Amino acid sequence: MNYKMLSKLFSQILALECVFMAPSIIICLLDNEIGLAINFFISIVIILAVAGILKFLSKNAKKGFYAREGYVCAGGSWILLSLGGALPFFLSRQIPNYIDAWFEIVSGLTTTGASILEDVESMSRGLLFWRSFSHWIGGMGVLVLLLALVSMGKNNNGFTLHLLRAESPGPDVGRIVPKMRETAMILYIIYLIMTLVDFLFLIAGGMSCFEALCTAFGTAGTGGFGVKADSLGSYSPYLINVTTIFMFLFGVNFNLYYLITTKQFKTAIKDEEVRYYFGIAGVATVLIAINIRNLYPTIGETLKHSAFQVSSLMTSTGFSTVDFDLWPNFSKGVLLFLMLIGACAGSTGGGFKVIRFILLFKSGRRGLKQMLSPNKVAVIRMNGHQVNEKVMNTLNIYLTVYVLILLASIFVVSFDGQSILTNISAVLACFNNIGPGFDMVGPSKSFHDFSILSKLVLIFDMLAGRLEIMPILAICNLSTWKRK
Repeated sequence: MNYKMLSKLFSQILALECVFMAPSIIICLLDNEIGLAINFFISIVIILAVAGILKFLSKNAKKGFYAREGYVCAGGSWILLSLGGALPFFLSRQIPNYIDAWFEIVSGLTTTGASILEDVESMSRGLLFWRSFSHWIGGMGVLVLLLALVSMGKNNNGFTLHLLRAESPGPDVGRIVPKMRETAMILYIIYLIMTLVDFLFLIAGGMSCFEALCTAFGTAGTGGFGVKADSLGSYSPYLINVTTIFMFLFGVNFNLYYLITTKQFKTAIKDEEVRYYFGIAGVATVLIAINIRNLYPTIGETLKHSAFQVSSLMTSTGFSTVDFDLWPNFSKGVLLFLMLIGACAGSTGGGFKVIRFILLFKSGRRGLKQMLSPNKVAVIRMNGHQVNEKVMNTLNIYLTVYVLILLASIFVVSFDGQSILTNISAVLACFNNIGPGFDMVGPSKSFHDFSILSKLVLIFDMLAGRLEIMPILAICNLSTWKRK
């Protein structure tokens, strides 16, 4: 284990977090909340002190960096970021319990959107901005941003690839261009432009600059923290429809946008995952609209709410316009399925990922064919290319670990005595980085009443879900920390 190189990267990540806190201080000063600005400043001092110690420990670091260092760096960075990011909430006493503050910022950074706040509108604008901005920071990945901003030196594509693979969601991460730093820069430029366009559309619809920024951050990161108690329920149909579209767009693999910008339209259109993604969302929207038609006066309003909630939960954003927990059981069942399936790999969305479901379906179909014709050689293809068996083996491992963590988390959370629907949807909402669930964790409620143990389990689930499980498990594995 290359401890010195890890210390160096951790110190850079923490220094970057301090820069991210600066806009919140400006908002506090504009609102004349001097005490809160001081709390942010104290948080920055503490984080910089830790960064300085790590920087000192990283003297003469060598760049011998392999897969396990990549996993530890990804998992460790997110844990350190969240521990530091919780400080302003805790020091200001607006969230007086540190575990609650940690839960809130982990939910923000992992773009989950599950909140312990029972009255979000009572929170200061500086903290509201920080929690929403954390969605944007975590959406594309902080290590991706670090790779885009900081040069790792020449001939370090293998080094940067380990970091990118450890943090980026999906069963396989490839290069858009030969150099990994250029790949990271392209991803963030696309991410930034799309966020800016969304922000401008929201401003055009009459949102205030502050609300538009927070909403755009939540939409881009597919996080879902709102600044109002009813999320987006009180906004105009125009603003709701704009958010519906952009949530869906941020759930698409960002490689597709690169293909479009380079005029590789045929390759983009042939992408199986995106076609399934559009198809599943379209069918789910129609089915729910039919099921809830009698709840709303017009077809247009019915489709508006149906499309919004499908887009919100499938992309793991978690915004809401209505309390969908009051919808019929069929609609809630469809939404629960969408919470599980998630968005595309390589997007800012969470969930199991559409591509994994496609590969599992094709694997099951191949298994059936081989049972019926044992001597027949069957291969799995994706976008016309044969899928490597190593990818399928990794997928099977991921599925096994995914189910085990899911079941174990539901078991532990059940000790709180909540209903089975509450327990299952709470774990699914956190593990798949969705945000709201059903029953006691529905869109009009919060995670406040869970015990400390349950909140720690859900924090683990949020981190594991955002980082595709393996980086967090690598940190928990003692053999990871042994020197070679």
